[in-house]
Amino acid sequence: MEHTFGSDSVPSGPMDKSKVLTVKPLRCLVPIFPSHSDSSAPPQSSPFASVPPTGPFPPGAAPFFPFYASNESQRQGSGPAPGRSYPIPSPVPLNSFRTPVTASRNGEIGTSRRSSRSHTIVDEDGYSQSDGYDNSFGMDGSDDEKKPKTRRKSRGAAGIAVSNSEIDIDSYVTHLLGSFNLLEIDTFRQADSDKELVGRVLVVYNLLRRKITQLDDTKEAMAGVTRRPDLRAGTICMNKGARANVKKRIGAVPGVDIGDIFFFRFELCLVGLHAPSMAGIDYMGVKFSADEEPVAVSIVSSGGYEDEGDDGDVLIYSGQGGVQRKDKPQMDQKLVRGNLALEKSLHRANEVRVIRGLRDFANPTGKVYVYDGLYKIHESWIEKGKSGCNVFKYKLVRVAGQPEAFTLWKSIQLWKDGATTRVGVILPDLTSGAENLPVCLVNDIDNEKGPAYFTYSSSLKYRKPFASTKSSINCSCSTGCQPATNCPCVQRNGGYMPYTSLGVLLSHNSLVHECGKSCLCPPNCRNRVSQAGLKIRLEVFKTRDKGWGLRSWDPIRAGAFICEYAGVVIDSSTVEENGIDPDDNYIFDATRSFDSVESLPVDEPAKFPFPLIISAKNEGNVGRFMNHSCSPNVYWQPVVRENHDESYLHVGFYAIKHIPPMQELTYNYGTVRADKAGSQRKKCLCGTPRCKGSFY
Repeated sequence: MEHTFGSDSVPSGPMDKSKVLTVKPLRCLVPIFPSHSDSSAPPQSSPFASVPPTGPFPPGAAPFFPFYASNESQRQGSGPAPGRSYPIPSPVPLNSFRTPVTASRNGEIGTSRRSSRSHTIVDEDGYSQSDGYDNSFGMDGSDDEKKPKTRRKSRGAAGIAVSNSEIDIDSYVTHLLGSFNLLEIDTFRQADSDKELVGRVLVVYNLLRRKITQLDDTKEAMAGVTRRPDLRAGTICMNKGARANVKKRIGAVPGVDIGDIFFFRFELCLVGLHAPSMAGIDYMGVKFSADEEPVAVSIVSSGGYEDEGDDGDVLIYSGQGGVQRKDKPQMDQKLVRGNLALEKSLHRANEVRVIRGLRDFANPTGKVYVYDGLYKIHESWIEKGKSGCNVFKYKLVRVAGQPEAFTLWKSIQLWKDGATTRVGVILPDLTSGAENLPVCLVNDIDNEKGPAYFTYSSSLKYRKPFASTKSSINCSCSTGCQPATNCPCVQRNGGYMPYTSLGVLLSHNSLVHECGKSCLCPPNCRNRVSQAGLKIRLEVFKTRDKGWGLRSWDPIRAGAFICEYAGVVIDSSTVEENGIDPDDNYIFDATRSFDSVESLPVDEPAKFPFPLIISAKNEGNVGRFMNHSCSPNVYWQPVVRENHDESYLHVGFYAIKHIPPMQELTYNYGTVRADKAGSQRKKCLCGTPRCKGSFY
């Protein structure tokens, strides 16, 4: 006897067990969706494009397992712990980090290709990435309910480390979303977002990703397990609805500027720039007359295929498919899905967003994704690839009149290589070798030859250190401090390493405790990031109306250390008696107050141990050139280096968000205390929408 799932017939009478019962495993079945009446849906596509797995769902489409949980099942299931409230319930427990598996046909977030054994996705650019998804039948591990329940580290089918005891991440997520007003986003604003909402979504994603990274840091490594905080953080944001531009569109995306950079593919999904988390071609259905056709809306070109992209205005893009993996047989590409959408866009002449994946020199295994603007497809053909199989080729030409993006990156690389000279250079290195990397002085605005004379100093100078409130124990980590150890420097940071190996700040405590002079760890210790000097190529440049400013030739990650504020520490007693020199425009005062949106949510209340005031008027480093902004891209963080009974407080500058090359670096100067209200206000020229008009 043979029976098929989904048929209406039910066998009657006793079953003959000698017969063969042929069924397909549930996890091999493709979900069947109700027919969708919306004419904007593409042919043979899921009605869930650009819709989070938890809804809201289009008319005529019902939630489907495993993302649907009835009210009854939600009441009976494991809800929030007592005392906690989750405004947007997630049917997928956050601490399991299970991610949906969908029939990904129209570029919706889902899988591109899946290995039935390793559950590892190979994206359309040919890069193998763990998908962070779990294929188990139950939302909460119900397929294992017969197994003994133990508090153990489990491994999802995707090979992503999952801890059953990570309940604390739930409350952190709720706190984080609440701090940035992302618990309930206006539906219309989420469909057509603005730069402010896009910025908040990305900041929250990166804070969450770094928190998960820090938690993973303390866990024991497991063989065959790949930790992907980027995918886990992205999944949480999607499930919680913390995203922007959910409406798929042709052309520019509101709130995303040409030249914006991203370090993770999931960031492209969260801001609506490119919906697929793996696939290289995103498309949608558009109705022309009585017919409906798929057209391409965006592509990601990052080197997995045989693309030709050295020309800044022309990109030769290879189609998808044909299996570009060494462990799979090669085959001809087919004119379906994304390839068909690109072909239709050629004839319809619609604009296509292009994101270029470039090498990240700070991280050899990573990429930087640069939004290069709008292109049009001018030509297509078929040619034999290196494998001997047919490959679709598409010639895309950049629409004229757009700001520089990829071409700027090419120019900067030529400056670094010495192939061309940076226009307007006054000094090739104003530090005179005091820094690891040269800092050029540039003026391409007017004839001014440079700022007023000062002595360059790469570090902060103390006349005498502050006295520690308690004696400190220095570490003896001869090979460098490591997470999940009894290292006293790690313990002073709450038991966590404050930085990644790339120098990205993970902690958002009121103080970061770095290793001091008496510690035995080497200079390249992971807990000496702010002491290692410049790691990015900076330039001091003449602005049009704010004097001299600071910017970078390199892309900067959110949370990355940029530089410290060097100068001379002013005796606080002298300041109390005589006040601060009104002619000193290079004062950093740590006693000022700062808006919470700029200071970022911290893990503990801010308690500044010392009244640190620094003057960089006569002696300082590049930090003295950083201008004020009411909407800054940099924030400052106090860093303490202890040496027995002495404490040295330093000021480190870190990126609030990803900062593209040649974008001015700014921070908020803060507001003076009420008892110092006599300070003279200065006109603010930051030019941002949130500009307050003046600052102290």
